[in-house]
Amino acid sequence: MPANKNAVTRYYIIDKLLANRYRNYSVADICELVNEELEERKMKVSIRTIQYDINYIEKAGPFLADIEHYQIDAVSQKNPNLTVKKECLRYKDPSFSIFKKPLTEDEKYLLSEALSLLGQFDGLPNLDGLEKLKGSLNLKEKRQIVSFTKNPLEKTTLFGELFTAISQRQVLKLHYHTFDDLDNVKQVIIHPHLLKEYNRRWYLFGSAEDSGRLLNFRLDQIDQFDMLSNHRYIPYPGNLNERFEDIIGVSLYDDRPLQTIIFWVSDYSKNYVITKPIHESQPTRPFHDEKEAELRRQYPMLKGGAFFSIECIENYELIRELTSFGKDLIVLSPTNIQQKVKDYVAAQLQAYHSLK
Repeated sequence: MPANKNAVTRYYIIDKLLANRYRNYSVADICELVNEELEERKMKVSIRTIQYDINYIEKAGPFLADIEHYQIDAVSQKNPNLTVKKECLRYKDPSFSIFKKPLTEDEKYLLSEALSLLGQFDGLPNLDGLEKLKGSLNLKEKRQIVSFTKNPLEKTTLFGELFTAISQRQVLKLHYHTFDDLDNVKQVIIHPHLLKEYNRRWYLFGSAEDSGRLLNFRLDQIDQFDMLSNHRYIPYPGNLNERFEDIIGVSLYDDRPLQTIIFWVSDYSKNYVITKPIHESQPTRPFHDEKEAELRRQYPMLKGGAFFSIECIENYELIRELTSFGKDLIVLSPTNIQQKVKDYVAAQLQAYHSLK
């Protein structure tokens, strides 16, 4: 289970609703009831987040809950005189709870590995407590089974110190540099909110005190920071993690729309894209039936392969991901994303031509 207090709260509410035999809940119903209970925390989650949570409980997480999906006849909200089919879900066993399940030996080992992963960051508070918890698991197997790739930080205590600053709601004065100007140390006062990993790098997200603008900094560009205890900390309004649902990577923009991106993938790469989606919004299977036939008629030059779609906000990481497949992925729409990919590839080709 992710070590996220808000996620655990959602799981607790969802777990309770899925065990209820006196009501028939759809995903939308569950989302509404979760938001009612989170209202006092001044938080709100999207239906997509609830769908991810249910999928995690049922398939992706350690619980593998046996969830029954069924239909009932219900009165249409748009027309009270009309009856429609309502998709509902619940635990097959009403006595089941993800919070009752005892840890198996494998789960104990995974928890131990997670604690070891967390413990590799020097400077984290209560490391002694982590070691005691790990020891209490009393594992017989000591050899390493799981291996994580990491990009080590030169300042090994920086992650732990920033973790503490965020948990203690401390305003920070950052001293940082950029890759294109290593000798020019800059300063900014921020209210730190989140540490996030992407592509083997860690990033700190925080709001600038002077403008309120959300900024991000690679940890390897932070030279040092000072805690400003006399400044009043202002938390991020809402759930910052939800902002990453509509992007690839870490580059966030307030003024860019969510776009549906349709692309073709060759036979060589389509199974890779199916099993490792480019974005979480990508359907589990490629287009088929009428939509695929329409695209086949529109693009007869694209032989074989499969057609996919994602819903994303444009940023640098999106374009880089789409171009990383080379000729095996072709963006079909929208035209602005297609042109960005063309420009990226053309610049790359020009750089190679310059070597002649």
